[in-house]
Amino acid sequence: MAHAYTPGLKVLHHSKVQKNRRLPIKGTVTKQVGDLLKPDEIVATTNLPGNVQMVKVANLLNIGPADVLDAMLVKEGDIVNKGSMIAQTEGLFGFFKTDVKSPIDGTIESISDVTGQIVMRDAPIPVEVDAYMTGTVKEIIPEEGVIVEADAAFIQGIFGIGGESRGYMEIVVSNREQELTADLLNESHKGKIVVGGSFISLATYKKALSLGIAGVVVGGFNYYDLEEILGYVLGVAITGSEDLVTSLVLTEGYGNIKMGKRTFDLLNEHHGKFVSINGATQIRAGVIRPEIVIPLKESEIPDSALYESGEKGIGENSLVRVIRAPYFGKMGKVISLPPELQKMESETMVRVAIVNIGDEAITIPRANLEMVEVD
Repeated sequence: MAHAYTPGLKVLHHSKVQKNRRLPIKGTVTKQVGDLLKPDEIVATTNLPGNVQMVKVANLLNIGPADVLDAMLVKEGDIVNKGSMIAQTEGLFGFFKTDVKSPIDGTIESISDVTGQIVMRDAPIPVEVDAYMTGTVKEIIPEEGVIVEADAAFIQGIFGIGGESRGYMEIVVSNREQELTADLLNESHKGKIVVGGSFISLATYKKALSLGIAGVVVGGFNYYDLEEILGYVLGVAITGSEDLVTSLVLTEGYGNIKMGKRTFDLLNEHHGKFVSINGATQIRAGVIRPEIVIPLKESEIPDSALYESGEKGIGENSLVRVIRAPYFGKMGKVISLPPELQKMESETMVRVAIVNIGDEAITIPRANLEMVEVD
């Protein structure tokens, strides 16, 4: 029987999880190797340069560009406040003076007697990077950040929206097949990571947003409801930068799909713990999976990993999930794995699998599939 080998999603009872916590530009690292960190602790800081604004002083004062330097009340490098006077004409006999006020709080970067303009820059924007999860500083990246390491239970999802969130995790359903409904959510869940079972509707997710719930982990969600949340149609699955109060992590895919047994049992085992989640997803080169990180106490770390994911063979009748468009998130059973290369719409020749999705046999590149746990 033919087999294909592909990694599935990680569902690990114990793993050494490492996170690269890096600034967008060079700055100052505030921690040392070996430091114990909490999720909200700042590990590095910097200042992003403010936006640039051009002020046409010559036009505003109705003078020639060559006269701008004489009219300026500030010089290059000076820090000014919004509304303060930065230039003024002499007027007539000391009267009828015209002036220019600063439109921003910022710095005078340059004054030109050729264009008659000055360049101003907004105040720097402070940027801080936190640890994201409980852990230890394993390595310092000079002037950029740190690598944080933790012994943790680690779960990957198939899709998510929203960025990093953290909070105490609460299982609010009795089993992995139960839908997360609005009546299960209340004010006590504010700031928490709520775990449901098979599905969350748009109305329930909106209630989670209104309650200030930090994150939701469920089996599935309706793909077509994403447009109302995001404000645009999601094409290629690249998410994580959305400005959402409540991050959403789907462990199985689109639709009403019961959460995997191993995933639900592992989450249930750590009910009540402080966890970190990230809804960021990228389904293309450099794959990024949404994740749940559950730091373990020293007494909870087993001598060896209870479960480690590895390469799993896809064969006939294997349950698989599609991880790229146009069938992203759909699940089905493999009918056959033709040994010969087949030409796709892109003109590329690839190895494929024939997968039964619904009542339709669909030819899908093997690279677009991953194994799904079978109960």
